[in-house]
Amino acid sequence: MNKSPNLIGSSGDSLREAWGKALIDIAKGYPNLVVLDADIAGGTGMHHFRKTFPERFIQCGIAEQNMMAMAGGLAATGLLPLVTTFAVFSLRAIEQARLSIAYSNMNVKIIASHPGLDVGPDGASAQCLEDIACFRSIPNMVVISPSDPLEMRLALNAILDYNGPVYLRTGRSESKRFLKDNYNFEIGKARIIKDGNDITIIGCGVTTYRCLEASKILEQQNISARVLNMSTIKPVDSKMLEKCSIETKGIVTVEDHNVIGGLGSAVSECLSKINPTFVEPVGVKDTFGESGEPEELAKKYFIDTETIVQVSKRLVKKVN
Repeated sequence: MNKSPNLIGSSGDSLREAWGKALIDIAKGYPNLVVLDADIAGGTGMHHFRKTFPERFIQCGIAEQNMMAMAGGLAATGLLPLVTTFAVFSLRAIEQARLSIAYSNMNVKIIASHPGLDVGPDGASAQCLEDIACFRSIPNMVVISPSDPLEMRLALNAILDYNGPVYLRTGRSESKRFLKDNYNFEIGKARIIKDGNDITIIGCGVTTYRCLEASKILEQQNISARVLNMSTIKPVDSKMLEKCSIETKGIVTVEDHNVIGGLGSAVSECLSKINPTFVEPVGVKDTFGESGEPEELAKKYFIDTETIVQVSKRLVKKVN
C-alpha cells in the first residue's frame, strides 16, 4: 500500500480533492492508467493528475457520451481508463456506460463528482440524486460511495486492482477525516465503526459521519446505536446486514440521494429475502434540491444529524 499523500485541497479536504491528490501518487504503479475528462478537471480534482501526467490525460470536451464510449474502446486495447465527470452528467451518458462499458464488462472506472445535496450552491440542476439507483441497476457495475478522505484513497486502490466496471462517488464539500488509521476497505464489505445493540444506523458517503454523530447523541439518551459504514452499495454486504438485523432490533439507512433506488432500497431488498426487519430510510423524499450550503440543505431536506436522531428514536419506540 502506498503511503497516503496530503489529502487537504485548496478548498478543504473534500472527497474530490482527496481522490485527485491520491491518484497522482497511486498512478505511478499503473502505467496503463489514463484519465478521460469532460472539460471539468478543476471541479473534479483531476487538475492534479492533468498537471503531473499530461501525456496520460485525455481531454474529451463536453461530450460525455463520446467519452464513455471512448473509455470502453481504450479498455479493449489493454489500457485502464478512469472517466471523470459530475455525477449528473454521467446520466447524460448512461446508455454508453451501459453498452460500451458494462455490457462488455470493460475495465473502466467512472469517478463521479458533485453527487447529492452535497453540491450545495450549484443548485438542483447539478445535484444528482438518482445516480446510485441508475448505476446499481446496470449488470456488472459495482457502486461505491466512500465516506472520508482515507477511505477514498483505500477505495481508489481497490477499484484499480478490481477487474471490471465501477461507479464511484466523490464529493464537493469538506469531508471530515473520522475513520481510524487502521481502517480496512474491501469492495462488497461494510464495516462497523461504532458498536451498539438497540438499532443499526447505516450510512454511505457524506452521511456516515452524520450517523456517527447521531449515535453519540442517542447514547446520551440511553439508546445504543450501531453505526455501519456501507460504502459499497453494490454488491451489498448481505452477511453483515443479516448480522445487524439479528443483533439489533431495527435499521435506519441514511443517504444523500433519493430514497427511491439507493442505499435504503438496496438494504430493504436484501433483508426482505434473508431476515425481514424494520427499516427506516432517511434520504431526499423524491424531490429536487435547491441552492444553499450543504449543511443547510441537509437540514431542510431531512438528511441531517438531528433527523437521524429523531428517526432512530421513533424506530426504537416502534420495535420495543
